[in-house]
Amino acid sequence: MRVDFDVDDCQRVITAALAEDLGNAGLAGDLTSAATIPPAARFHGVMRVRHDMVVAGLPVAELAFRRLCPEMVFEPLVEDGMSVAADTVLARLEGDALPLLAAERTALNLLQFLSGIATQTRTYVDQLRGTTCVLLDTRKTVPGLRLLSKYAARCGGASNHRLGLYDAILIKDNHIAVCGGVLMAVRRARAMGGKKVEVECDSLSQVEEALAEGVDHLLLDNMPPLLLRAAVALVAGRAKTEASGGVTLQTIREIAESGVDYISVGRITQSAPAVDIGLDWS
Repeated sequence: MRVDFDVDDCQRVITAALAEDLGNAGLAGDLTSAATIPPAARFHGVMRVRHDMVVAGLPVAELAFRRLCPEMVFEPLVEDGMSVAADTVLARLEGDALPLLAAERTALNLLQFLSGIATQTRTYVDQLRGTTCVLLDTRKTVPGLRLLSKYAARCGGASNHRLGLYDAILIKDNHIAVCGGVLMAVRRARAMGGKKVEVECDSLSQVEEALAEGVDHLLLDNMPPLLLRAAVALVAGRAKTEASGGVTLQTIREIAESGVDYISVGRITQSAPAVDIGLDWS
């Protein structure tokens, strides 16, 4: 699965975000600008980064500004996925001051949030350089922002895991518990047909059970590197292997060197700190 920039989803998010900031009053909802900005005033500005980062969400910011100021001039100077240094100008913009200032916070909030995901993701990807292991994102995303979050993770260098419960089968510990074991859970999933089956395993015995049923992908949950190496040896290429659980920047390299195909990290989308980007008058 690969998540590309989805304009329709982005417009949905922008609609909700602007309504949150402006209420139902449109531009009149920006009381400060309405009170202080002359109707004919123009704004010339640049979006500038305050520290090193990876860019994600520049098209999102442009759409947010254009929602309120369709005739604005927006000149991007970088592209999503690029690493930029502090003080880099991301884009220049010009247009009517009142709508641009009304959209400012929404545009920056989204750009800072998504660039934060991309920046944190890149730090994890950098730890995997020289290995064959691939970083995956997860479903641990802010509700309503999943597609944008997964797009940002890809800008940072990760690959996308399943989008939701609807597009892949991943049998986890609670499914196994309710079904009474790995074997029965896998057999029930296989009976649906047409979908690859991934199973979460927290022991070598569960790995053996899943392999015996011909699963496609094994999620090796919270296994230390030594146990991961044993699991990879046991699998011997018969299924894809994914390490997950408690992965940090300090541990990801050793985990990758166990030989797993993938490492999934929830914190790249769940708890990435927003970066600092400002809109400056120019």
